[in-house]
Amino acid sequence: MPLGEGHGRSTGLVDVLDRVLDKGLVVAGDIKVSLAEVELLTIRIRLLICSIDKAEQIGLDWWKFDHHLSPGKQALSAENDELRKEIRLLERKLASLTRRRSTAGALR
Repeated sequence: MPLGEGHGRSTGLVDVLDRVLDKGLVVAGDIKVSLAEVELLTIRIRLLICSIDKAEQIGLDWWKFDHHLSPGKQALSAENDELRKEIRLLERKLASLTRRRSTAGALR
């Protein structure tokens, strides 16, 4: 094999990979298991291959919210929930105090 041939193949592979990551590639398929014409199991397989930039561009960013992939975010989410509860409690207390003041002012 001449020296330049192997280099040409790797360049072609790089070009194909670059195009796939830039444009994206979707592979879809269904597997169905049936017995006596009764469907017992269906497995739907959807595979998308693209760059992270392309995935975010088309609205696929599930890995940002998956607690298995980013465990630190789960603690942050729990803290956000706690803070929201505290804010609701403070808002209720403030509304209650405001009602009491307006009622007391009306009685004078």
